[in-house]
Amino acid sequence: MDDIKRKLINAACDVRNNAYAPYSNFKVGAAIVAEDGNIYTGCNVENASYGLTVCAERNAMASLIASGNRIPVSIAIVAKDGVLCPPCGACRQVLMEFNPNLEIILESGNENFEVFKLSDILPLSFSPKDIA
Repeated sequence: MDDIKRKLINAACDVRNNAYAPYSNFKVGAAIVAEDGNIYTGCNVENASYGLTVCAERNAMASLIASGNRIPVSIAIVAKDGVLCPPCGACRQVLMEFNPNLEIILESGNENFEVFKLSDILPLSFSPKDIA
């Protein structure tokens, strides 16, 4: 197994424990590696006003951006062990803003994972840059 993929999955599993999910009990962790090799993590944070809930992927991306980085290379996303947890549509669009070729790593149980390219799971994405 690729070392960086395993490292990202492990980091996502660790941060998943910090998720604040009292309403859904659906804890998600994400770990994203930037172009410079630094890893940033995020977990989901729910709110009683459900629309204000923030996903793990967007929290990890915000951490990467806050550090001064701009280009994510790969992101690992984990929820319940062995169950694929692809990013929601909002997260896909946010991630697309920074790298359409982003590698999405989803834990699939028993030390296994599946890998997708962001542009493959978000075809025909929105970008004002494309229509300006």
